[in-house]
Amino acid sequence: MKFLYKFWSYAAVLSVLASCADDSRLEYDVKKPESIVESEYLNDYDVLKSYVDRTENPDFKLGAAVSASDYTERGAVYSLVNSNFDEITAGNAMKYGSVVQDDGSMNFAQVAQLMDAARTANIGIYGHTLVWHSQQNKEYLESIIADKEAEFDPNATDEVVDGIKDYSEEGFTGWSEGPVTPVVQDGVLVVTNDEEREQNYFVQYHVANNMPTKVGTKHKVTLRIKGSTPGEIRMALGDWGNTEDKPISFTDEWTEVSAEFNGLVTNSFVMLQSGSYVGTYEIEWVKVTHEEAKSIKVPRYIYESDFSDGEALGGWGNGSTREVVNGELLMTNPSVVNSWEVQAAIDFSDPLENGRTYFLSMKIKGSGEGSVGPGFQDPSDYSSGGDFASISFNTEWKEVTVSTTVTKETVTRFLFSYGDFAGTIYIDDLKLYYEESANSIPLTPEEKADTLTWAMENWISAMMEATDGYVTAWDVVNEAISGADYDGDGFYDLQSAENGDPESNFYWQDYLGDNFVRIAVGLAREHGPENLKLFVNDYNLESDWDDNQKLKSLINWIEQWESDGVTVIDGIGTQMHVSYHLNPETQASKEEHIVKMYELLAATGKLVKVTELDMGLVDENGDAVMTEDVTHEQHMAMAEYYNFIIRKYFEIIPVNQRYGIAHWSPADSPSDSSWRGGEPIGLWSLDYVRKPAYAGFADGLAGE
Repeated sequence: MKFLYKFWSYAAVLSVLASCADDSRLEYDVKKPESIVESEYLNDYDVLKSYVDRTENPDFKLGAAVSASDYTERGAVYSLVNSNFDEITAGNAMKYGSVVQDDGSMNFAQVAQLMDAARTANIGIYGHTLVWHSQQNKEYLESIIADKEAEFDPNATDEVVDGIKDYSEEGFTGWSEGPVTPVVQDGVLVVTNDEEREQNYFVQYHVANNMPTKVGTKHKVTLRIKGSTPGEIRMALGDWGNTEDKPISFTDEWTEVSAEFNGLVTNSFVMLQSGSYVGTYEIEWVKVTHEEAKSIKVPRYIYESDFSDGEALGGWGNGSTREVVNGELLMTNPSVVNSWEVQAAIDFSDPLENGRTYFLSMKIKGSGEGSVGPGFQDPSDYSSGGDFASISFNTEWKEVTVSTTVTKETVTRFLFSYGDFAGTIYIDDLKLYYEESANSIPLTPEEKADTLTWAMENWISAMMEATDGYVTAWDVVNEAISGADYDGDGFYDLQSAENGDPESNFYWQDYLGDNFVRIAVGLAREHGPENLKLFVNDYNLESDWDDNQKLKSLINWIEQWESDGVTVIDGIGTQMHVSYHLNPETQASKEEHIVKMYELLAATGKLVKVTELDMGLVDENGDAVMTEDVTHEQHMAMAEYYNFIIRKYFEIIPVNQRYGIAHWSPADSPSDSSWRGGEPIGLWSLDYVRKPAYAGFADGLAGE
């Protein structure tokens, strides 16, 4: 029985017209419209699958792509496809992104409906696709390989040290006012008041300078202190323009005394006011801290050197020198001048971040006792951009870490100022850095690969269970090959985030390497039916612009994947989203390379499936021709091209390698479609009227 779905013959049209007219005889003849005359020959064609010689091609399957929702409605599409084809390919319903939800759960409801409709019609399903970089649930996949959170008590905090002044290592470098001058004796700061003054602030001094503080953050200042008698003094934090002060009490025993202050400025001094205390008190150290949510800190280095490369710092002033000897930086100043008259410098290409705390870490010693003043500078006007606390040294190596907060937007220089020391300063393992929270711990590459293998197995095993052995052939991997040879080995590389679109796609191969195909094949065979056939599917395998190089590359990759002696890929799928070109030379080249493609595929010995065949029309200028503009002659040319493509398949591909041909869009594409919108790619029109392409396709199947 011939399939005449929605294709009305001229006789039928006349019959309907006659039934609506009176019995009087028309006095004139009605001539058939030319368009009907041109298409009448299509009435002689049977359904497509009837043209396949099943005796000569026992394993060949004629397929069509469908929208699962259209097919499961069991209406026009269902009838057309079941009448004309052996199997269907779901356009999207069986892809990862259509099934896997954001939390990793899987919804196979649409797959189950498709299975039920296909089983009812006794039509096969070709699986599309198990692994692809596109149409993945990118959000879910990236979430399972994201940094893992460190396990902390949510209420726990860390005490972060902003700065410390230790008088067992450093002398007094602060500022003082009044009749009393603090002195450092035996590693402690000593202050003696022999009488009480009327005003508490009459005796005041900076016990510590340049302490990094954060505006709006609560800071704690702690002193290790004792007095000759118990007493009370006042402590202040801030700068001269913005200071907060509080009383603190101490005893005649060593104890740690603290007070909390609001951070008012980014760099603060700690000042003591002790005019009301009579006696002597001693301070071993002073420390400024604040509390942060518990976290792990990781350093981000802006400069790091152990000077093993022989490169010294730049610098200037007073005939000074900077050189590397035996892997150590030697900064030598011949005579005492002002501190800022001799400097060593590191310049940065980009400004440091204003308001960020930076750390200086190093080993240091000198040819004698002295100190060095490190800090940041804006070289455009030589102004300070944040000073570290002065670092004292002697003839023994010591390790120091100090910090400061950058105070300007235009800081691009780090400086050591050491003009007030005559001699040589030795420095090693010099580091400048800031810290970032690392509550999240990155997974190692091995952990990411293991996690994604687990996710891939969850997906493949669940899909195989959902299809319950009914789907026996799959695109196991889709579109793995890029269109360029980046490593120069003569073959196109795998697609990846580097050469693709990481914003939209998820590239399994970026985490699993080229082994991702072996993993996918292994999992499909482990969880799928025994008669499973696995294809690697790709597009542009018939490309003439690179002489079929993509296909050659794919064949090379398949050889690599199968070289383990375990992996077996049954077939190659070629998509063939082609166009008929009205430029004769271009069209001839296209046909030549389709023949070359079939020859290369045949030589592999593998099953060959044309997985996604459809055809557009391109004019002499290289522009796509829309459906409404196609002439009858052009329709006939497209029909002949279909005939060529299908006929050559049967001529070149050996019988035992002929797995099938699937048409990707049986009907023309609507103008608002995302796939070749408005183009004449179907064998049927949008109204499901057969086109000349139908005849060319059918004749090709018949070998005519």
